[in-house]
Amino acid sequence: MDSARSIRNQTRREMQHMSANTANTAHSVTVLGLGPMGQAMVRAFLAAGTEVTVWNRSPEKVDAMVELGARRAATVAEALDANALIVISLTHYAAMYDVLGQARDHLAGKVIANLSSDSPVRAREGAQWVRSHGARFISGGVMSAGDNLTHPASYIFYSGPREVFDAVSILLSPLSPQEYLGADDGLAQIFYQAGLIVFHPWMLALDQAFAVIERSGHQIDQFLPYVQRATQAYPHFIEEFAAAAKVGGWGTEAGLRMMDAGAQHIIEASEEVGVDATLSHASQGLWRRAIAASEQEGRAVPVYEVISGGPA
Repeated sequence: MDSARSIRNQTRREMQHMSANTANTAHSVTVLGLGPMGQAMVRAFLAAGTEVTVWNRSPEKVDAMVELGARRAATVAEALDANALIVISLTHYAAMYDVLGQARDHLAGKVIANLSSDSPVRAREGAQWVRSHGARFISGGVMSAGDNLTHPASYIFYSGPREVFDAVSILLSPLSPQEYLGADDGLAQIFYQAGLIVFHPWMLALDQAFAVIERSGHQIDQFLPYVQRATQAYPHFIEEFAAAAKVGGWGTEAGLRMMDAGAQHIIEASEEVGVDATLSHASQGLWRRAIAASEQEGRAVPVYEVISGGPA
């Protein structure tokens, strides 16, 4: 109770400080890191009328944002001093230490919203480090269509103390719709990385499919409407697999063997025209592991069970 009260009191003081200091108004933020996503964030803030101070190791990226209306910070310390809310968009959490470590004595009283990608454990460790220097912290995972934050499918996972998120949610709202998940600092990264687990093989599968079409002497544009049409069934399969996962996973022994055979056909169709089928070999490997486990256990062992750690 005392800890929760302390968080609320400090957050209240931070908000009062933001209102009292003209450099830390409720309409200004600092963005550290100007890769494609960081630049997209700056543009979104500026479009919403938010004043933005920026810092980046590469000055040319800063120049581009200044041309759009952002304010330049010559140092990390200057960037931290400019605003109460600091949005971080870097490659990983290790970069956060490198950047904020340059001016750790300027962190006290700030709210750090780290929207970089990393593992849940590293997010939790990063949160502890930030708080050890007197700042507040929330983690975010940006589920966007590339760097298009305004796309209807884009949104951002957030986690960390609810009081801290509530204190800055309005300031962060220009970025994308917000999905607050809970107090665990690593929770945003759990959901974010789970989303990418689905997305990465899908991207690779598209490349493989398009390569098969093209190497077979046909036009990708001719195939495109059919693969788009097939995705209309994905919501159905997602719901079916989610329901199955909650009770152990999908797959009868006959179903597993059918998928193994199907994977073999995909491999052959790809390799016959010189297309790399590494992804399909990996898929087949999982089907075959499930089949082998099923034979050993005397029952159907779904791939979900294999991935989750094997038969009990």
